[in-house]
Amino acid sequence: MIVTRLSMIIRLIYLVFSVFFAAVVLAEGEKNMTLTLKSTDFVHQGEIPKVFTCDGDDTSPSLIWSGVPENAKSLVLIVDDPDAPDPAKPKMTWVHWVLYNIPPSAAELPRSAKTEKLPAGTKEGINDWKKTGYGGPCPPVGRHRYFHKLYALDVELPDLHKPNKTKLEAAMEGHIIEQAELIGTYQH
Repeated sequence: MIVTRLSMIIRLIYLVFSVFFAAVVLAEGEKNMTLTLKSTDFVHQGEIPKVFTCDGDDTSPSLIWSGVPENAKSLVLIVDDPDAPDPAKPKMTWVHWVLYNIPPSAAELPRSAKTEKLPAGTKEGINDWKKTGYGGPCPPVGRHRYFHKLYALDVELPDLHKPNKTKLEAAMEGHIIEQAELIGTYQH
């Protein structure tokens, strides 16, 4: 009888630890699968340094991501400003940078990422200055927010021939499996 009770207690302890261990493993797996986007040049909701704006060198900040889903076939980056032209009375969203078909194996865009520094296979779209590449913050009035949005897609998109944001978003529709966002601010 004592052996039977001891055996039941050991089984119960084993079951409790098994459930606990499984929960920890699942939680850790979910944590690692969350797409995150950061910069070594500014913190989320923080001020974008002048060097990355029209008042400085107008070069792109470094962007680093992790947690790309295993089934992602490509990544998209869109940087835009929903506060244009005046944060008190926004009338439009100004697009600063459009990149697509970033390989899911890539983990960053370096500071001052020109075409030749982009991960192999990455394609560029047109920003609202009607050109490819990064165009830094240059708010006409007030403090603006700059949204750096990274999307993981379940497809590699066809060549969209330098799309604008609207055309790219239409091609992405139904293919977004995860997204991350980093917001920076700037005022002259």
